[in-house]
Amino acid sequence: MTLNSQSFIDNGRERLLEELCEFLRIPSISTLPEHKGDVLKAAEFVASSLRDVGMETVEIIAGEGHPLVYAESLEAPGKPTVLCYGHYDVQPPDPLDQWVTPPFEPTVRNGSLFARGAADDKGQMYTHIKAVEALRASGGRLPVNVKFLIEGEEEVGGEAITAYVPAHRDKLAADVALVSDTAMYAPNTPTICTALRGMVYMEWEAAGPARDLHSGLYGGTAPNAVFGLVELLAKCKDAAGVIQIPGLYESVRAPAAAEKESWRRLPFDEAEYLASEVGSTALTGEPGQSVFERTWARPTFEVHGIGGGFTGPGGKTVIPAKATAKVSIRLVPDQDPQEILRAVREFVAANTPAGIQVEVRELHSAPASMVSPDHPAIRTAAQALEEVFGQPTVFIRSGGSIPIAGDITKHLGIPTVLMGFGLPDDGLHSPNEKFSIDNYYKAIQTVSHYFELLATTNMEQA
Repeated sequence: MTLNSQSFIDNGRERLLEELCEFLRIPSISTLPEHKGDVLKAAEFVASSLRDVGMETVEIIAGEGHPLVYAESLEAPGKPTVLCYGHYDVQPPDPLDQWVTPPFEPTVRNGSLFARGAADDKGQMYTHIKAVEALRASGGRLPVNVKFLIEGEEEVGGEAITAYVPAHRDKLAADVALVSDTAMYAPNTPTICTALRGMVYMEWEAAGPARDLHSGLYGGTAPNAVFGLVELLAKCKDAAGVIQIPGLYESVRAPAAAEKESWRRLPFDEAEYLASEVGSTALTGEPGQSVFERTWARPTFEVHGIGGGFTGPGGKTVIPAKATAKVSIRLVPDQDPQEILRAVREFVAANTPAGIQVEVRELHSAPASMVSPDHPAIRTAAQALEEVFGQPTVFIRSGGSIPIAGDITKHLGIPTVLMGFGLPDDGLHSPNEKFSIDNYYKAIQTVSHYFELLATTNMEQA
């Protein structure tokens, strides 16, 4: 590892932290229309940062939704090309009353930076940009070719990037993609994620009577849209947590024995996990499957929200005419999103209660992604992590979904290195989201070192 990278960080700690804080102060909430201007401001901040570190070409690519930011520096002929992905949009901060400090006023506490987007994904994505700056500060030229594709719609389905990648294969051509939007298994445990679950995210709308009805005059004869939707949802899983939609498990491939054995060696306390991470009285899920298998290697069916009828203060005795639910199925490798969606629609048609009509609307979907830990780009990433953190790199899967990872595999035919620097307790999508400041600096060092090592990696061994 070069000492120059360490020197760059040591000499610029306050500046590097303040620049990240400036980025985090922008409330780039992609799902709320009133923040459209803030999302654009964040895109402009990213573009300006890329220009500042010497990227040769920088574009803000506008479309119907929030813009993409593209940049490239192709000054290393004959060397590998890295495509860096990240997102600058964030989740809404609600509930605001549970934040210790305001979500868009970054605050340092106990060695971490607290703000919405600190770990997901502004802080992690920004380390890629700063790694380019570190390399230029130490040597002037980059050891590899680097491209950036940063989006502003990851938290709302990523429609723009989903359309852009297959339409611009030549422009985005690379040898490997680098994504830092995952977590380390534990503090000071360098981690590479080898698989992500995909997802089919849906809205189910149930319709019963033509209008809300008086429950005294019509109760007992009129179908209730809320109850009908609840009844249908309840049929989707049995009491043990096994999904009942026919065909859903057909393509599920069990993890290899060696992979399961490596998971058993990871430090894990189920009781501590239940108490400190889940915060419930019991864990649920498929019988005979470990926690890692249930969260990393098995499909899931979840209801994220349901509404209909009267929910305001006081009483209003109606039989609701309509009800909606947000529903998702997390997918594992080899499951096709459209085949799963087809199976869902067939199940809904066959199991909807009498008097109820249910429409299943696909909001967005993406396949799962998986990469071999033996790929030279992955081995090199593991080496970079180990040399910076001073600990062996562990390989895990993630239950989460990063839709672009599957699109990169499908359309660009390259592996994605999921090199995350978050921690399990960073509170993504929750109040008091945080990012370890030490990991922020080590991430800059690791990514810059990865680029150095990659310059001498024989990618033809893939």
